[in-house]
Amino acid sequence: MILVKFWGVRGSIPSPGAGTVRIGGNTACVEARCGDKIVVLDGGTGLRRLGDALLKEQPVQASVFFSHVHWDHIQGFPFFGPAFIPGNKLDLYGGLNVNATLAETLAGQQNFPNFPVTLEKMGANIHFHEFEDGQVVDLGDGVTVRALSLRHPNGCYGYRLEHEGKSVCYCTDTEHGAEPDKNVVELAKNADLFIYDSQYTPEEYEGTVGGMPRIGWGHSTFVEGVKLAKLAGAKRLVLFHHDPNQDDAAVLEKERRARELMPATDAAYEGLVYHIS
Repeated sequence: MILVKFWGVRGSIPSPGAGTVRIGGNTACVEARCGDKIVVLDGGTGLRRLGDALLKEQPVQASVFFSHVHWDHIQGFPFFGPAFIPGNKLDLYGGLNVNATLAETLAGQQNFPNFPVTLEKMGANIHFHEFEDGQVVDLGDGVTVRALSLRHPNGCYGYRLEHEGKSVCYCTDTEHGAEPDKNVVELAKNADLFIYDSQYTPEEYEGTVGGMPRIGWGHSTFVEGVKLAKLAGAKRLVLFHHDPNQDDAAVLEKERRARELMPATDAAYEGLVYHIS
C-alpha cells in the first residue's frame, strides 16, 4: 500500500489568506508512505507542517526528493523540525540539472544573511544524493523512485514512485507542448495516481484572462493534464501547483471543469489523503 498526503499544493509563492483556507496556501510538499519508508516529494513551505507531524515519530528516517530548486520547492527545509534533531536520518535527492548541487543550493539559502542557522549546524544526519536522468533509485523494501527530466526553466524532474505493484507519478513544474511529453507519459503509464502541474486554466495560459499569457513560464493546464492522463492510462488525476492568484472558488471551478473531461480527477488541497492498495 502507498499512503499519499498533501501538505502543500500551491505554486510560485505561498498564498495565505481568507480566500485560500479550504485549498491551502503552502507551496509544494507531498508525503508518501510505503510500509515503513517515508518518501517526501519537494520541500516547499508545506514541509514545515509535515515536520511538525513527524516530530511525534522520533527517530525519523525519510527520503526527500526535490523536483528542482526554485524557491517554492525548497523554502520549507530551513523550518523542517526533524532536520534539527540528532538521531534523525535524512536522505536528500536532487538531479544533476543545475550549476550548483542540491547541497550547495540548500546551504546557500541558510547562509548569512538569509537565515540564522547554517545547514551544517542542523543536528540530523543528512546525506545528499544526485541522480542521472532516467535513473531508478532503490530505497529498499521494494520501494523505487524513477526520475525523468521535464520541461521547465532551469530544469526539473518528475518522479514515479513504485511499491508492491502500486505507483504514484509526480510531475509538477512542467509545460506541455504541441506534442505530448514522452517523459511525462512514461512516468504516468498506468499510474494509480498521477499528480500533474495544473497551475493555469487554458484561458490564463493563453492570456485571455489575467492580462498576460503564461506561455513559456514552465507550467501547464488541467486540460493538458487530462490529455496526458488518458494517453498514459493513469487511473486518477490530481491537479497540483495551483496558481497563487486562484482562490478556493477558482480552484474548485478548475476541478469541476476537469471532471467534465475526466471524472476521476481531484484538485489537490492540504490534508488530502489517498490510500492506494
